[in-house]
Amino acid sequence: MSLKLNNLAWLIGLSALLLPLAAWSANATYPTRPIRIVTSEPGGGNDIIARIIAEGINSSLPQRAVVDNRGIVAAEIAARAAPDGHTLLVYGSNIWLTPFLRNKVAWDPIRDFTPVILAVQLPNILVAHPTLAAKSVKDIIALAKAKPGELNYAAGTIGVSPHLAAELFKALAGVNITMVPYKGGGPALNGLIGGETHIMFPNAGAVMPHIRSGRVRGIAVSTAKPSALVPDLPTIAAAVPGYETMAVIHMFAPAKTPTAIIDVLNGEAARTLNKPETRERLFNIGAEVVAGTPTQLGAYMRADMEKMGKVIKDAGIHE
Repeated sequence: MSLKLNNLAWLIGLSALLLPLAAWSANATYPTRPIRIVTSEPGGGNDIIARIIAEGINSSLPQRAVVDNRGIVAAEIAARAAPDGHTLLVYGSNIWLTPFLRNKVAWDPIRDFTPVILAVQLPNILVAHPTLAAKSVKDIIALAKAKPGELNYAAGTIGVSPHLAAELFKALAGVNITMVPYKGGGPALNGLIGGETHIMFPNAGAVMPHIRSGRVRGIAVSTAKPSALVPDLPTIAAAVPGYETMAVIHMFAPAKTPTAIIDVLNGEAARTLNKPETRERLFNIGAEVVAGTPTQLGAYMRADMEKMGKVIKDAGIHE
């Protein structure tokens, strides 16, 4: 009996060793040409993550990865590409929320893409101008309810996380807060710093230096749990149950890309993102590494579409 058990254990161990080799053998010819990673404009968070992933691919796979900055048209390019792992998309959650904001979109986030990896999350932070008589989420809700419509918030690009974070707050807290639109997140934040507006929900990386300098007052973070980026701040959810939102950056492949190729790409991206120096670099610009599985990205996308799609529809938001 002992010998049989030992033989069984040996076979199980051998199988565990051979499985990764079998997965790679199925794709021994991948990639056969350079990998194109399409993403948004140069210099932003999407571009940074795309280049980090490209560096990882270049260090271990037999073909190089090239980043192609194409703006929002990147999604259409990836959706129409051959499902062979040679064209990838790195972008944010507006890829799956844009169909709620526009009447016609050239891609369907579920039909046209295969999830590869949820790379990073970027919390939003509720901040206020230092002169506002509110130091907590409950204070802001009380102010808003005392004088409906008089409290306002700064918003840059319509339909991105700082804007939608504010609209989700309004919906769940049951308050009427007026949006003050600006031409981009930078001008919106400058408007808050200059005292033109009362509050804002910018991404952590954009606003953390201004919280430290005292130009704005940090109130709370948008994630369900406290964030290591701003450990002194409570969550909005502590005062508004169910509140959770953030920006994310992810990687997709065209629909019907073989699972074995997706696994190779996920492994390469996760390995690179989880390097201590990479995690530190991203943390310093306000991004927390997730490096999740394709299944996790797919589940997150569907849940976010359901939640934020309703917010967009109920608020009548259109680009």
